[in-house]
Amino acid sequence: MKSLADPTKLRPFDKKEGLVQVIIETPANSRNKFAYDPDQGIFALKKVLPAGMVFPYDFGFLPQTLAPDGDPIDVLLLMDEPAFPGCAVRARLIGVIEGEQLDGKKKIRNDRLIAVAEANHQYANVRKLKDLPSQWLKEVQDFFVNYHNLEGKKYRLLGCKGADAALTLIKEAMKAG
Repeated sequence: MKSLADPTKLRPFDKKEGLVQVIIETPANSRNKFAYDPDQGIFALKKVLPAGMVFPYDFGFLPQTLAPDGDPIDVLLLMDEPAFPGCAVRARLIGVIEGEQLDGKKKIRNDRLIAVAEANHQYANVRKLKDLPSQWLKEVQDFFVNYHNLEGKKYRLLGCKGADAALTLIKEAMKAG
């Protein structure tokens, strides 16, 4: 029986074009949090956010990577319209939001790469984090703080860095993966 390719096995990076390949798990404006379930080979519903809270942007991962939290490295993807779980989107890195979550007494790095979809109009001129309004970062930080609070975890922003730092994180995550 033929099925879809395992998205965790796809290439994470196109060196020739300098683009990453983001696999969407949760589309923008969704209360539903989806995650790839490697045991079943499908995208499954993981949880539902409370009424009034939605994912502000498409949220996904880079295949063949392993972040310090034990999952593939996370990517917040800026694009014109929401995608769907399992969709592969070519994107350019613009930076990283560095953060850590406190799970009980254990501190775990939980960084989020920020990328812009190659095919888009609204974010076509965004090349680095500083091209976004300063309020954007505050709102994204507030989302992650509140999102982690729902799970009884604390999230703390450590800082934001550019595409070079994001690329370094990808290389580390590819080695770990």
